[in-house]
Amino acid sequence: MVLRRCCKFGPVLVWFRLGYVVLLWICVTHLRCARAETKTVVQKDAEFDVTYNDTVTSDNQTIYAFNHTVSRNKTEGVRVTVDVLSEGAESSPILFVVRQKQAVLSFQVPLILRGLYQRKYPYAHVGRTLCQPPTRSLTETQYFFVDVSTLSSLGTHYQLRISRVDSFTLHTDKKFSFTASPSQPQYFKYVFPDGVDTVIVKVNSEMTFPCSVMSIQDIQCPVYDLDNNVAFIGMYQTMTKTAAITVQRKDFPSNSFYVVVVVKTEDEACGGPLRFYPLRPDELIDAGNRSKTLDVVVSPAISSDVYVMGMLFCLGIFLSFYLLTFLVACVENKRMHRRREGLLNPADMSPAETGKPGVTPVSPYEYGSFVDNASTLSSEAITDSIASDANYGYMERSLESVAGRSRQESLSSIEEDDYDTLADIDSDKNIVRTKKYLCVSDLARKDKRVLSKKYQIYFWNIATIGVFYALPVIQLVITYQTVVNVTGNQDICYYNFLCAHPLGNLSAFNNILSNLGYVMLGLLFLLIVLQRDVIHSRALDRNDLNALECGIPKHFGLFYAMGTALMMEGLLSACYHVCPNYTNFQFDTSFMYMIAGLCVLKLYQKRHPDINASAYTAYACLAAVIFFSVLGVVFGKGNMVFWIVFSVLHILATMLLSTQLYYMGRWRLDSGILRRIVYVIYTDCIRQCSGPMYIDRMVLLVMGNIVNWSLAAYGLLKTPNDFASYLLAIAICNLLLYFAFYIIMKLRSGERIQCMAMVCILFTAVVWGFALFFFFQGLSTWQKTPAESREHNRDCIVLSFFDDHDIWHFLSSIAMFGSFLVLLTMDDDLNNVQRDKIFVF
Repeated sequence: MVLRRCCKFGPVLVWFRLGYVVLLWICVTHLRCARAETKTVVQKDAEFDVTYNDTVTSDNQTIYAFNHTVSRNKTEGVRVTVDVLSEGAESSPILFVVRQKQAVLSFQVPLILRGLYQRKYPYAHVGRTLCQPPTRSLTETQYFFVDVSTLSSLGTHYQLRISRVDSFTLHTDKKFSFTASPSQPQYFKYVFPDGVDTVIVKVNSEMTFPCSVMSIQDIQCPVYDLDNNVAFIGMYQTMTKTAAITVQRKDFPSNSFYVVVVVKTEDEACGGPLRFYPLRPDELIDAGNRSKTLDVVVSPAISSDVYVMGMLFCLGIFLSFYLLTFLVACVENKRMHRRREGLLNPADMSPAETGKPGVTPVSPYEYGSFVDNASTLSSEAITDSIASDANYGYMERSLESVAGRSRQESLSSIEEDDYDTLADIDSDKNIVRTKKYLCVSDLARKDKRVLSKKYQIYFWNIATIGVFYALPVIQLVITYQTVVNVTGNQDICYYNFLCAHPLGNLSAFNNILSNLGYVMLGLLFLLIVLQRDVIHSRALDRNDLNALECGIPKHFGLFYAMGTALMMEGLLSACYHVCPNYTNFQFDTSFMYMIAGLCVLKLYQKRHPDINASAYTAYACLAAVIFFSVLGVVFGKGNMVFWIVFSVLHILATMLLSTQLYYMGRWRLDSGILRRIVYVIYTDCIRQCSGPMYIDRMVLLVMGNIVNWSLAAYGLLKTPNDFASYLLAIAICNLLLYFAFYIIMKLRSGERIQCMAMVCILFTAVVWGFALFFFFQGLSTWQKTPAESREHNRDCIVLSFFDDHDIWHFLSSIAMFGSFLVLLTMDDDLNNVQRDKIFVF
């Protein structure tokens, strides 16, 4: 019965409870509304330059009403400064809302700014500049309101001050000093004057830290002037002591822009130390005093006339080399005709024909050379040369037998591979190449046509490599430049911002233009080599004895490859300078490795034409070098494991190459190599103490090993950050060592350096000296942060257009061209000397 009654009244109880809940909710809402209605809102008419001390709670809200007159012809900034004087305000901050006609600015005090790993830094003193909306009227009175509120039930005491910024507008070439901090950023307005389309904005400070940011923003509200939003729009740079941004009128439709300076909460972005980690995630960290005094100046950039002068200056320098080459060619052509006329005149017959002492006859091949011998060899000089051969242990052979053998070999149709694989020829190679004294004829026995094709592969391979390498590089740097232009992040590229002249979408056109010399002089060198190649081919077609049997064997494939590499270096260096940074530095250095390697190969080929490396082997080794260069840039910084592996490989490669050079390739790397090494040590060092058979080669290789072992030890101990430059230094040191050895041995062998070659050597050495001076000025470095790199920036030094690094481009391209000419002309004195009288070293 009781159960039935409960079931009967159950629905009634449910509806009763539901009604009770609804009534309770209505009462609570009514009480809240009544309480809200009791909140006091106080509006005050306020004035500029008056400090208002007040207290705000959750029960009251204060509104300050301001008005001021703005003029279309004059812009005045308005700055809001707030201080919170109560303790413990971080838990219930005060909210300030500034309502303007076309903008709203809100911020809390204490202002909480975040750093890395969500560190929190409170600032109780905040200063903000109000965005000034443009006015169309000549004068207009504008109103704005400052609302102050909080949710704290306890009273929070604060100070509020609104003031005018009299120096809000920057003037051209007038320096203005100011102070900024993370909670008190500053920004100023600049209007382009008539006739000025480009300006450069420079911000400087005597203080390295705190780290700061300089930003260029369009005239629009809101202005992003805090550490956490300054990178949202416009162009910006981090800075320690200096920053510079070139601004063009075309990028700002209003013909004006804001210069915003923000001090960062931490210094890590500028290379400074990182603060300690907070013990608790929400712990507030006292940032200390982070005020920074800076000065800003806006100066007009160069005009279009300077661009034209810079381009004409660049073209004029390198076209002058074309003109000089043409004049030299004309002079040599006149000398050729005079000598040809002298040979046809019986009164001027040679001593061989008249029996009178005089000048030896000059071959038609010599006439065609671009840079001929300054004077032909006299009979006394030939006698001295033969005598010097005897001193070196050479056996004299009749010129007739040598000429006959050389002609027979040059006209044979044997292939290079067949020549190397025949057992009897291989035996002959072992006999010839292991002689104590070698002459060029011993290492120039292969068919000339086969060798010419072999060395032409150098040119075609490097041309193919250049095309496949350059196309993705160009695409990548265009993407880099687009990212910089779209994001405005100028920390991506390491320019010399004090001398970075934009053109179109390019940020530093002058650094790109200055690479024109590599391309133009590389092309000029190719034309010179082509002229020599054509003349040599004609001499061979005439069966000229000098071309067939005298002088260093003429193979031009490596010269063509060197000229092509110089042109590619200019193209890739220009690509690198579109946006220089550590990720694409390999673009600037890859063909430098190529040039250094090709120069070493060319020096070795001069006296070892039969046993020089093939193009495939050479480029495979250079590819390995570039591979290690990339690994070093990516993983080498501070990685001791990488440096140990690289140093071991460097030393092993040096030892293997030394063995290859010492034995002229007549050794094998197989399972019996250790047994043979032990046997040589036992017979030559223990059983009997005998010196090396090839003393000259041993001296070179010992010096080379000392240099390379020293460089390996330096890299292992110092672990330099710039691995690419370190690797390039290894290549250049080996090239210079081999070149010096070649010159010394050439003079020691009784040969001479002609006037033209000597002029090229001296000129090139002087130009290299000046070039290295400008290279080591170091206008920027991606080994540091972008802000630290800008401390090295300098103004332009030539025509207000080119900086020190541009001068390095000019001089280094000229020096490389001169170096190539040295390699091309240094053995012209041997054009009339039989190859069995030319020493191998």
